[in-house]
Amino acid sequence: METKIYICDDEEGMVRYLRKVLEDLECDVETFTSPLALLSALERCDGEGGVLLLDIKMPEMDGLDVLQKVQVIRPDLAVIMMTGHGTIDSAVEAIRLGAFDYLTKPFTEDRLTTALRNSFERGGLLAENNALKRELHSRGVPGAIIFRSARFREVYEMALRVASSDVSVLILGESGTGKELIAGAIHHASSRAAQRFLAINCGALTETLLESQLFGHVRGAFTGAAQAQKGFLEEAHGGTLFLDEVGDLSPALQVKLLRVLQEGEFIPVGATRPKRVDVRFIAATNRNLEEEVSRGAFREDLYYRLNVFSLHTPALRERPEDIEPLAEHFLSLAAARTGRRLKGISPAALSSLRGYVWPGNVRELHNVMARGAILAKGDFLGLDDLPTKIVESAAREELHESNDEPVTLRDAERLQIARTLRLTGWNKSQASRILDITRRTLDRKIVEYELNPDS
Repeated sequence: METKIYICDDEEGMVRYLRKVLEDLECDVETFTSPLALLSALERCDGEGGVLLLDIKMPEMDGLDVLQKVQVIRPDLAVIMMTGHGTIDSAVEAIRLGAFDYLTKPFTEDRLTTALRNSFERGGLLAENNALKRELHSRGVPGAIIFRSARFREVYEMALRVASSDVSVLILGESGTGKELIAGAIHHASSRAAQRFLAINCGALTETLLESQLFGHVRGAFTGAAQAQKGFLEEAHGGTLFLDEVGDLSPALQVKLLRVLQEGEFIPVGATRPKRVDVRFIAATNRNLEEEVSRGAFREDLYYRLNVFSLHTPALRERPEDIEPLAEHFLSLAAARTGRRLKGISPAALSSLRGYVWPGNVRELHNVMARGAILAKGDFLGLDDLPTKIVESAAREELHESNDEPVTLRDAERLQIARTLRLTGWNKSQASRILDITRRTLDRKIVEYELNPDS
């Protein structure tokens, strides 16, 4: 299938050159020398995906204004800006407004094809993501799972496959990686979707309270039990029960849960007669249950009953492609709750978010975006709106990973200071902490090396 590419440039020579190069690459090319004609064509077109090569300096309308209109008309279209008047300011502004990439004329054919290849890959991932969302929507699955990475897509697709069966599923992974969302997706894509999906955190309740919540109780079963109460097992009859942090179950409750899985029946607290129940179990834990079994802390028979099919949700640091869409999603939700009108996240802030290791995973990112929506001073979430530990950690990681050609000691120091200042958005306090020098020494080095934000 050919990739649709639009070209909009008031220089006819440039349009002819780009058409020839792109047609040689077997792309479906449509050209415009007028931005107004481009916008009119996009409004009439009901296509999906593709790339727009857009000039910045045009007589009818500034390219940055066109970019913003295109994002409203066709938000799925990847935009690569072009200009013969390239400045850092216009490049940053274009990326800040949502452009995918930026080319300064004259650019080589290799540079053009590299930018296009990257945009094609991005478009492919988005298309696959949207296809999965449409499939889930057709099955009645809420569209709350946001991802772009191939790593998470594998888990998601596997969850959809196991949904059609009725076996127990064990979801493994660190805290905050989205295990409950995967469990919900399995339920809503299954034949039980019309019934209830209930979740209970086995590690958040005392043993007595958890037993009552799971199995229910009869009137007078214990002090304060003034009336009978159904448990989650009975409430989830015909549907799905999600047991989060199942590794925290006490030995006594493990025995009772095993009976439910083996016999399909349970006894409410204080009762003498069993009740039958039809429930699909999905369990999750951040523990290594095999190790728990080997040391006698978790029943082996219960482990195998729960682990008929297992999934592993990757940590956020293992799927960095998902950081940007998740951050934008969480920021949008937080901004709506707080009544803010935020347009997005600045490139510098995004760079820091991508460079951080996220020990708290998606849950930590959600909290950072909620905090940022409150603190943001302008229309975009910036470096100053992020926790200091994220900015400093990301800066250290990038500096650690840099691998340049050998240079003199003086040049190496100048380069390290300049990079650190850039990565912290010229926050001198943060930069001095990362470099492990005093603020006074940093000020002296800035003067010595003639550094400034525009250099």
